Amino acid sequence: MVLDVFTSTAFHPVAEVLSQTIEAIIEAVVAAKDVCIEKDSFAELASYLHRIVPILKELNKKNVSNSEGLSDYLEILSREVKAAKGLIMECSKKNRVYLLLKCRSIARRIENTTREISRALSLVPFASLDVSSSLIEDINQLCANMRTSQFKAAIAEEEILERIESGIQERNVDRSYANKLLVSIAEAVGIPTEQSALKKEFAEFKIEIENALLRKDQAEAIQLDQIIALLERADATSSYEEKEIKYLTKRNLLGSQPLEPLQPFVCPITREVMVDPVETSSGHTFDRSAIEKWLSDGNNSCPLTMLPLETSALRPNKTLRQSIEEWKDRNTMIAIASMKPKLLSDKEEEVLKCLEELMDLSQQRDIHREWVVLEGYIPSLIQLLGKRDRDIRNRVLVILFVLAKDSDDAKERIFKVDNAIESIVRSLGRRIAERKLAVALLLELSKNKFLQGCIGKVQGCILLLVTMSSSDDNQTARDARELLENLSFSDENVVQMAKANYFKPLLQRLSSGSEDVKMNMAKTLAEMELTDSNKSSLFDEGALDSLLHLLSYGDVKIKEVAAKALQNLSSLPKNGSQMLRQGAEVLLLDILCRHTSSQTLRELIAATIMHLAMSTAAQNSSETPFLLLESEGDIDRLFSLINHTGPSVQQSILQAFHAMCLSPSATNVKSKLRQCSALQILVQLCEIDSVNVRTNAVKLLFCLTEDGDEATISEHVGQKSIETLIRIIRTSNDEEEIASSLGIISNLPQTVQITEWLLSAGCLQTVISHVLHEKHNSLHKSQLVENATGALCRFTDPRNQQSQKKAAEAGIIPRLVQLVESGTSLTKRRAAISLAQFCESSLVLSQPIPKRKRFLCFSAPPEGGCPVHQGICTVESSFCLVEAGAVVPLARLLEDPDHGACEAALDALLTFIVGERLQTGSKVLAEANALLPMIKLLAIPSPKLQERVLMSLERIFQLVEFRQKYGPAAQMPLVELTQRGNSGMKSLAAKVLAQLNVLHDESSYF
Repeated sequence: MVLDVFTSTAFHPVAEVLSQTIEAIIEAVVAAKDVCIEKDSFAELASYLHRIVPILKELNKKNVSNSEGLSDYLEILSREVKAAKGLIMECSKKNRVYLLLKCRSIARRIENTTREISRALSLVPFASLDVSSSLIEDINQLCANMRTSQFKAAIAEEEILERIESGIQERNVDRSYANKLLVSIAEAVGIPTEQSALKKEFAEFKIEIENALLRKDQAEAIQLDQIIALLERADATSSYEEKEIKYLTKRNLLGSQPLEPLQPFVCPITREVMVDPVETSSGHTFDRSAIEKWLSDGNNSCPLTMLPLETSALRPNKTLRQSIEEWKDRNTMIAIASMKPKLLSDKEEEVLKCLEELMDLSQQRDIHREWVVLEGYIPSLIQLLGKRDRDIRNRVLVILFVLAKDSDDAKERIFKVDNAIESIVRSLGRRIAERKLAVALLLELSKNKFLQGCIGKVQGCILLLVTMSSSDDNQTARDARELLENLSFSDENVVQMAKANYFKPLLQRLSSGSEDVKMNMAKTLAEMELTDSNKSSLFDEGALDSLLHLLSYGDVKIKEVAAKALQNLSSLPKNGSQMLRQGAEVLLLDILCRHTSSQTLRELIAATIMHLAMSTAAQNSSETPFLLLESEGDIDRLFSLINHTGPSVQQSILQAFHAMCLSPSATNVKSKLRQCSALQILVQLCEIDSVNVRTNAVKLLFCLTEDGDEATISEHVGQKSIETLIRIIRTSNDEEEIASSLGIISNLPQTVQITEWLLSAGCLQTVISHVLHEKHNSLHKSQLVENATGALCRFTDPRNQQSQKKAAEAGIIPRLVQLVESGTSLTKRRAAISLAQFCESSLVLSQPIPKRKRFLCFSAPPEGGCPVHQGICTVESSFCLVEAGAVVPLARLLEDPDHGACEAALDALLTFIVGERLQTGSKVLAEANALLPMIKLLAIPSPKLQERVLMSLERIFQLVEFRQKYGPAAQMPLVELTQRGNSGMKSLAAKVLAQLNVLHDESSYF
């Protein structure tokens, strides 16, 4: 008690005592933050001490007199504060395990110290020291709080103490219990759970106890010894070598023969060795299960003496139970030692039997597993994994798993056996049952840091685990995934997983790793050869956000790596679409336009933008369309970079615009490009030396000349440009570039000047060559023929019979007939247009049939004339389509789904019934089965086609035989047109119906 500690100590000035006390309090409060036990209790004590400081400082300001009584009271307070400080310092410096074991007494000491300080503070006569009433009230409240405060050990600490007490009472707890207990202690006091740290702390704990035992009574010494014995069963508290020495010393003293059980070990009821011996009120011992059954059957007497039992209570016979356990342990230890030579037998049955016994013993108790390890079984078991017998390997894997479970010693023994991990990994590639056991064992081994580093390095291990992670067996798949998670501590392993198509760890590191780790992961994505499925899953799992973040905030090197990864992943149109939906193009365009961006970064960004553009071209018609560059300013901004960047960036920009010109927004993009003088720049780029840039410039120029303004095209495409295009067609090795150049020529305005330039440059021969000589197995075969056929239309114009003649003499007409039959719809249309133009010249070029001479008997019979032109026709001289066999193919083309092709075929066929050729031409059309397809065209929703057919039918039905034969087929379509067509169409249909006598020829209804 405070009152009991009044002493006649030397007199100290009050100011000095106050200063010393304040200093001690401040030191104690600071030190309380570093205690490793009872943190909350010490924090509460520190808060009380902290509240005393202002009170003492207030006294110091008052300059109170150095009266002997006041000085004594303050000396008492100072002594108690220093005692509290000492307790705090003690709990900051002593071994943490020792402090945990003493946490209950520490809590009591904190409580006593707090109350003693409260009493000491209440002794100071504040009322007589001119202190304010409010301060006195605060002091009284503080003293009351400290006096009534209660401190107890923390719940987690109490639970650990209870587990220690339970373990001591049980006596026979296994290593697993001790391991878990030691880890719980380490976590409670802030010790790392690595084995080396635990071993060091436990060694310090034993030293602390040795010092403490010199000051303790016998009972406490015994308790501490029991605690040490319990914790020494944990792996971390002693080395494998120490355990091995203890084991071998004990085993060598036992002999080699098992002992028979002593009579007291045997239950009088079951005649078997007891498991849980209990003593009845008669003083005799029985196995608990046997005596409980005896009593439950209604017996109330002793089974041995048959005398009545005073009570049914049973008392555990702990001494006998311990003796039985020691006897069992002795015999088991001998049995384990004796089985080892059997594993080396050449007889597989004997080996299997030995493994069965060993597995049974290992599964019984933790201590048995420890003895198996200490007996040196692990190298022999690893060796057996090389056996051909599958059952032997499976049992070995089970035993190794049981031994390794929660045992760092067993894991380290496995680690030290040559090729042990390789042997286990080899089982991953075998049958289902074996690989299931192997992955479970490897998962357990991976909990050891040393083994973690080894498992992933075994060739093929990670690939096999990734494959197993999607196994139909749920447990196997879970184990494989958990093992992969354990192995993902290593960046090297993570990269290997990614190369095996398992990206989860890589994406986690890409998102939350250090800068170096993020760069390594992004570099992996940038350099990997990924399948489309890989690319899709990476974006689905969040790679895009992480890479865009690195691109936004990383340094130059990280940005370059992230850009390369995005370039790789964005090549999948689905990913490009996702980037556009997230607005990634804004960031990409901004980086591309920055003058501070490195050349490498700009090249990668430009290539990525090109991929995004390609994704817009790959959109399905059912999808909501999205644009790469929505504003005219963005298009102008990107295209302007062509003049300020290197060839690589130029190429990517040109490819991007070409892709956009093939997208649903093509019309808008083309229009904006034409407005920003793109044609002029592209024409210039067609003449540069960089082949790749030139090729892409030609392709884009081809897109812009389609449906372009003829005046604008004529303004920028001159004679020099035409010569350049023809030179490209003749010399380029790129078929798409050749096809695009031919397409540009096909799209040029139909002016005399341009045609003259083309002819003078030898374009006709070049075009004819590409029409005649189709390249088989060419990727761009269709486009080459389409555009060459389109360019040819310029040279088959009937106004220029000289070029027509050159083409015909080169054999172009039969080739056009072939294309009408086998080309694409566009090729068919263009071939039909050229044939129609050739046909227009046929009537003029057809030679009249020579008249017979007077002496008929001496003159040759006359030649047969052309059924259409009524003269002598050939394909080369008069371009006759009848002679060329074109009529039937053109008639079939009337049924093509492409309306443009139908229209071109119709134009060609209608040249047969112009003027006086109506009768003969109609007959040729009928023989070619062209009239019914013509009639069917009336149902096609194309006013232009319908009008052409109506006008042709009006002429053809002037002939009675055709009116009678084909009139009925035409009647219903004609009636339909009179009801739904426009006014001009109705009038024409009515005229034809009048010819068919369906309407009065003077009817004016329509």
